[in-house]
Amino acid sequence: MTDFLSFAVEYLPEILAALPVTLGLWVLAMILGFTLGLLLATGRLYGNRVVYGLSTAYVEIFRGTPMLVQMFFIYLGLPEIGIVLDPFLAAFVAIGMNSAAYQAEYFRGAVRSVPPGQMMAARAIGMTRMEGFRSIVLPQAMRRVIPQWTNEAILELKYTSIAYAIGVSEITARAEKIGNTTFQFFDVFLLLAVIYVILTGIVAQVLQIVESRTAIPGVNR
Repeated sequence: MTDFLSFAVEYLPEILAALPVTLGLWVLAMILGFTLGLLLATGRLYGNRVVYGLSTAYVEIFRGTPMLVQMFFIYLGLPEIGIVLDPFLAAFVAIGMNSAAYQAEYFRGAVRSVPPGQMMAARAIGMTRMEGFRSIVLPQAMRRVIPQWTNEAILELKYTSIAYAIGVSEITARAEKIGNTTFQFFDVFLLLAVIYVILTGIVAQVLQIVESRTAIPGVNR
């Protein structure tokens, strides 16, 4: 235990130096996933046949293939057709597009959980379907989706570790580099695991506070 603590004190700053890369990748991917996921959910709920079909195909393809394969396709495959992305951008796009498929289903489920009478009331007072969705249904759905979105946020934070496979210098890549230098793989990956537990714990606590403060009486509790 003493040896591990000594190791942690020595190498923790070096690993944490890459933390901004990990957090930046996570935040950008979650923003892309949120935005695209909401559009996909809207397309599956209210789109015409073409929009519904395209949205459904996207969700099924990205949920049905591994994220690592998607990341390699974007980083290594797209250059063959002239689309070249640097490692960070490729990782951000891959994680964000993968997250969008799952967030779309979370949003769709949350919207469907809102009583249909809400939309009927909106239409009765002269709102269009999209106006009713934006002003009446969506605000309620966004509150209901927080528990699922919390789980997705934690998963995506852990998925940023996959980016080391295409050369992104985030905390997992930094830990592997230290392991290759010191040959103390047990200590370095134990330390990395502790870091991830702390990070995901913080995210979970913050979103739990958000959930409690935005709870709909009689629904969220």
